[in-house]
Amino acid sequence: MLDELYGWIQNIAAYLVVSAAVLHAVPGKQYTKYIRFFSGLVLILLLISPVFRVAGIEESFLDLYHSREYEQETREMREASKRLEDADILDFVPEEYMGGTGGGETEGGVSGENRETQTETGAESRDENLIEVEEIRIGE
Repeated sequence: MLDELYGWIQNIAAYLVVSAAVLHAVPGKQYTKYIRFFSGLVLILLLISPVFRVAGIEESFLDLYHSREYEQETREMREASKRLEDADILDFVPEEYMGGTGGGETEGGVSGENRETQTETGAESRDENLIEVEEIRIGE
């Protein structure tokens, strides 16, 4: 019981020192009244926290806070998943990687400019934009 009282007084003293330091660190006087107001509210909460703990109100406040926080997080996650479902993967690919002008794709998914073409002699010629991968090694 005395340890709790000592900890409570220690928290109040530490808070008063920090709030005084913040008040002296503020460069202009126009924000002083707002800082005093906010620090006064926090000080009131620190002073009545033992009463809340004894009455059991502290846990109900924490439950209320966590339930609203959980609701907000789930709502944000649903909105983000809906945005991702509605978005097309090609929306995230820059046009320069889409084969030049962004159009001209054929049924194979490769633009007509980058496909292999047959010459009159029957030999295949490759476009210089194509890259051929011979081997991929992982973990060596």
